[in-house]
Amino acid sequence: MAGIIETIKFAGTLVLALPAALAGLELLVLRGQTGFGVALLGLAVGLVVVQHWLTTPTDVPELLAERVVGTVAKESDSESDDEP
Repeated sequence: MAGIIETIKFAGTLVLALPAALAGLELLVLRGQTGFGVALLGLAVGLVVVQHWLTTPTDVPELLAERVVGTVAKESDSESDDEP
């Protein structure tokens, strides 16, 4: 499940990717400029894919915090099952 920080990052990426995709579609479909249209669509898709899969140095503390919280939460759940 995505956290609020990941959602905000994704929205920021879409702010840049959607105008490029719409311009690419317009160039491709309406104006017949295939090269520029495909390039802009590729740029938009690339932005979203890179944002989703690339880990940047600023993401490392967030990833470590998620692992620590996940480990602590799992230990707490197992202890509560042992108690009557």
